[in-house]
Amino acid sequence: MGSSTLMELIIKDPRRTFLVFLLASIGMIAVALFMEHFLELKPCILCYMQRGAVIVTGILAAIGFLINPSKLLNYKIFISIIFLSIVVGMLLASRQLYLQSLPAELVPSCAPDIDYLISTLPFLEVIILAFTGDGNCAEVLWTFLGISIPGWVFISLCILMIYCLVIFKNVNEIHSHK
Repeated sequence: MGSSTLMELIIKDPRRTFLVFLLASIGMIAVALFMEHFLELKPCILCYMQRGAVIVTGILAAIGFLINPSKLLNYKIFISIIFLSIVVGMLLASRQLYLQSLPAELVPSCAPDIDYLISTLPFLEVIILAFTGDGNCAEVLWTFLGISIPGWVFISLCILMIYCLVIFKNVNEIHSHK
């Protein structure tokens, strides 16, 4: 398969661009759920927030795939919002990587379980706490090739961000194929 055929398959077809984002999101959430339920790794609050960003990306991609926006502006808006969701996920993963890199004496104290926080604190305070993270977020529970879970989330989202940028670069040509 030549590179031009690959371009036609995953970059120059608007519906397929949304399908790539959707499948990537489903894959990332499937891995997260596998790690939580089969490897019994308890997610921290930043993990949940990263999942939220990935789920939003998937939902937007699913909507884009289903409605297949015919106007160039609408297509650009969908891709821009997906891009924003990806960037938020990357920022959250970066925050967790930062917490994981801190020496033990600088790690913030651990917060209560997410269920307890949601039931006792106002929603805005839970969100602020989630974005700042806590000691639970600094714990490295699993690594592959020396990279922790938020590192893999960051890498995955970087790939999707690059894909977004390629779409932005080719957006006029993509949309002319409809």
